[in-house]
Amino acid sequence: MIEIKTYVTNKKEELKNKIKKLNKIPKIVIVQVNDDPASNSYIKGKIKDLTEVGFLYEHIKLDLKTTEEDLLKLVEKLNNDNDVDGFIVQLPLPKQISEEKIKLAISPKKDVDGFNPLSKTIPATPFGIYNYLKDNNFAFKGKNALVIGRSNIVGKPMAKLLLDNDMNVTVVHSKTSLEDMKFYIKHADLIVVAVGKEGFLSNKFEFNKNCVIIDVGINRGVDGKLHGDATPNLDVKFQSPVPGGVGLLTRLALLLNLLEVTNNEF
Repeated sequence: MIEIKTYVTNKKEELKNKIKKLNKIPKIVIVQVNDDPASNSYIKGKIKDLTEVGFLYEHIKLDLKTTEEDLLKLVEKLNNDNDVDGFIVQLPLPKQISEEKIKLAISPKKDVDGFNPLSKTIPATPFGIYNYLKDNNFAFKGKNALVIGRSNIVGKPMAKLLLDNDMNVTVVHSKTSLEDMKFYIKHADLIVVAVGKEGFLSNKFEFNKNCVIIDVGINRGVDGKLHGDATPNLDVKFQSPVPGGVGLLTRLALLLNLLEVTNNEF
């Protein structure tokens, strides 16, 4: 499989050429109501990507004390702003704001993150992973997929996307027994792990030699470095690196989703 950094670089070059041919340059707005270090880093990366490929962007950083009502008003304003093609509200949000209410308030026409149930776009992390696998000729049909984690942002939409592509999909989580976990891991052709626990997948498990592991986890270790949910160099066919893996695919998918909502007719 092609190295993820190389793959993303090539895809961004393709996007840049597509954008040059558009009559109108798409614009995205990034709304942030947190001071989360991971969010700050992620947004910095998004802005770098947007600039590289030639999209227009605006970053609105709100006070942490912003009320739910005020954020909903901003969302409504962006929904109705013809100069804005798409926007995202960066998670997490402060406790006084309901994430579900905000997700539902974002117009499906402009939902670049794909969080609204009516959106045609797919949440960026699962979409990025799927595109990478597809472009590397991964054989989905009839193979066994294991999704470790059941979050609304990664686990559940990832499982649905793989199921839609004819895989046999199993979802395991914190309530799954170790015995069952070992069984499903041993028989998986694809494992997507997103639990936020450093080294959760390790050599204590037996793997299918042809297994592909996609590591969504980003954990700050005691050494101050970033680590995945899987320990490096497991005995499998391919394992995505951390850092330099799924984060890049997610950011690429965000760019593709922006192009999608720009060209879509609802």
